[in-house]
Amino acid sequence: MMVLLLALALGMTLGLLTNLSVPVALLTYLGVAVLAALDSCLGGVRASLERSFDDRAFVTGFLTNTLMAALIVFIGERIGVRELYLAAVVAFGVRMFDNLGAVRRLILERLGWE
Repeated sequence: MMVLLLALALGMTLGLLTNLSVPVALLTYLGVAVLAALDSCLGGVRASLERSFDDRAFVTGFLTNTLMAALIVFIGERIGVRELYLAAVVAFGVRMFDNLGAVRRLILERLGWE
């Protein structure tokens, strides 16, 4: 889990220090991909706390979620339903809060504060 946190900190630092710009047409893709990545990371933290973390499952889940999110945005743009990306936002948002609640409960159990 420490590697995950260090990688997240490194990525955030590089993102803030570099002057990269994303074309406006790709902002929806980037936003949904970031949500998918955060969902996968929270799932990884949850699995780590439950002592069931599998690095292969994490990497494949991370890539699959990100690609599926991009595919949903792409399909929405192609069929003229630009709001289709909201389906991915809602799905990843619900999963993130579910994983966050589980992480909070697991931490409280370990601390004996339940």
